[in-house]
Amino acid sequence: MRRRQNSPTVPPAVPPAVPAAVPPAAPPAVPRTAAEPLAPAVGDPADLEREAGLARLFELHYSAMLRLAVLLGADDPENVVAEAYYQIYRKWRRLRDVAAAEAYLRSTVCNLTRMRIRHLQVARRHTENPSDEMVASAENTALLRDDQRVLIDALQQLPARQREALVLRHWLGLKESEIAAAMGISSGSVKTHTARGIAALTQAMEARR
Repeated sequence: MRRRQNSPTVPPAVPPAVPAAVPPAAPPAVPRTAAEPLAPAVGDPADLEREAGLARLFELHYSAMLRLAVLLGADDPENVVAEAYYQIYRKWRRLRDVAAAEAYLRSTVCNLTRMRIRHLQVARRHTENPSDEMVASAENTALLRDDQRVLIDALQQLPARQREALVLRHWLGLKESEIAAAMGISSGSVKTHTARGIAALTQAMEARR
């Protein structure tokens, strides 16, 4: 009896695997050329404008403001002017333009100097030697020419308002309206203080001869 040979077993057909969904390819990166540099971070335009305006104001008027503080009798003119610039920095956005900033700066220097002198006068009344005079520093003296020192000494003896009116008019060459704005008074008061200051200064200079 012949032995029956088994035929090889054929595995059942397997359905082809369904490929998983492939996400769309990202667009190729475009190399940045030298003509397309990274844009720098930009600050607040108002802050940039303020910084530029203050730098320009400092460059143009710092020396004049320092001389103004000296002529008005400030014992620490550098600190007075520095405080004036700080105040204008804080209030820059309220100002209309650079011209308004310059006028505000002059007015602030006048006010700060006046307040400083009043403070010193009060302080002297409570010191052991109230007759001691304020000694000008070498830096302050260097700001003045030799032919001005006698005149400045007489100028310092004037009342504050008369001194301010004369300094603003004859040293800075301001108009009456500008002086009035700087001092916070009317144009008529400017004329009065100027006339009285000239008369008192003339009398003081003649007495020194």
